[in-house]
Amino acid sequence: MKIRRVAIDTHPENTAFLLRAGGEFAPEQFQAMRKVAIGDCTASILATLAIVDDERLLAPGEIGLGEQAFRRLGLPDGAEVSVRQAPPPHSLEFVRRKIDGDTLEDAEIGEIIRDIVAYRYSPMEIGAFLVACAGFMTTQETLALTRAMADAGRRLHWPPGAIVDKHCIGGIPGNRTSMIVVPIVAAHGLVMPKTSSRAITSPSGTADTMEVLASVDLSAAKLKAVVEREHAVLAWGGRVNLSPADDILISVERPLRIDTFDQMVASILSKKLAAGSTHLLIDIPVGPTAKVRSQAEAVRLRKLFEYVGRKLGLILDIVFTDGSQPVGRGVGPVLEARDVMAVLRNDPAAPADLRERALMLAGRVLEFDPDLEGGAGLARARVLLESGAALAAMERIIDAQGRRAVAPELGALEYDVRADQRGSVAAIDCHLIARIARAAGAPMDKGAGIDLLRKVGDRVLQGDVLFRIHAESAAGLAFARELAAASPAYSVAT
Repeated sequence: MKIRRVAIDTHPENTAFLLRAGGEFAPEQFQAMRKVAIGDCTASILATLAIVDDERLLAPGEIGLGEQAFRRLGLPDGAEVSVRQAPPPHSLEFVRRKIDGDTLEDAEIGEIIRDIVAYRYSPMEIGAFLVACAGFMTTQETLALTRAMADAGRRLHWPPGAIVDKHCIGGIPGNRTSMIVVPIVAAHGLVMPKTSSRAITSPSGTADTMEVLASVDLSAAKLKAVVEREHAVLAWGGRVNLSPADDILISVERPLRIDTFDQMVASILSKKLAAGSTHLLIDIPVGPTAKVRSQAEAVRLRKLFEYVGRKLGLILDIVFTDGSQPVGRGVGPVLEARDVMAVLRNDPAAPADLRERALMLAGRVLEFDPDLEGGAGLARARVLLESGAALAAMERIIDAQGRRAVAPELGALEYDVRADQRGSVAAIDCHLIARIARAAGAPMDKGAGIDLLRKVGDRVLQGDVLFRIHAESAAGLAFARELAAASPAYSVAT
């Protein structure tokens, strides 16, 4: 058959389209051929089969490939390929055993991950694996999963010496400390190739926020060149194919709301291992609406990170931070970039909580430097920020990555959410603030998000603005307003 490129985004799956009438296969074969192998002697992929009845889309003798499948196969439009029924992956037997409660061997987990990265699993089959793992995983299985995920994609290699990194487990809106930590560390001279994911359930990730200022879609060669020149980078990890299994697993985890500690550890450490990190600071915010809600949970997560990190040869520093409320004032790419640059510019109006938290974390990263006296990290970080050295480093990183010629603007549509009584702000729901900002359009709409005008402890009068929603579309503003009205994100106590 001949392949035809079909302009349909079927992310993350490979999808093939076959004409029901006039093809080489009888209708009764369609169900049996739910997944097919397509290719020639040079390249092949597995794809989920969809049947079409519109002859304007395909001609007899053609098989259509969605955008993902066409790109991954890598053959030109019109190329001759064979199409055959794909046998189920052998590793599905291991998934079935895991569902039954068995403990899997390292090699078995490795085979599962390789098949997932090769798109041999459907989302339903990936979901079965994730749910089975969420039921129970040993620490050895978590270690094996982390190694397998790191080995399944590209690994970055750097000259000998400390390669430092920092990662927050997430869940706290506005907590964009990495974009302050990285230039401070770069100004000091440590190597910090910071690769980040785009937001999945949050209103912005580091890559989304950095993209307001500069290109983050860097090739591996460009990423390395920036690091060689500036000691650091703030880039999107998806472009350089670091732990690609993680992105596939996350695409299934999020709709199912699966976010176990085991999978979190494997996700984070596999990407850091693939990025070539040797020293890693992990920030675990703890709070009533954060991912980790108690000190006991935080300690359990820390111990799992330490076990897996030690087995992988990583040097870890793990810090618990306040996760009781959002950090900074902006939630959403443009607003968070505004706050970051205000801190780097030593603007007196910059959010103090974001500034102090970033300084503390930067100081902890600087402590990885063997030439820095123990306990001197925070003071060194403060000097680098207040002297303007960190700002200068950030400007160089932005230029090296590719400065945005026209920066995105803040969404022009606004809605103020006001206090319905006089009193003090007693609590802010981090999870709900994130949902409202996403409803407004963040992070896809860079200018959408929330401006937090009050924080916990602030006194308010009835009618005072608690937070301001920004949107680029009327629909986004309406969605965010409805959610804010249905579920108050602020608690005001009299």
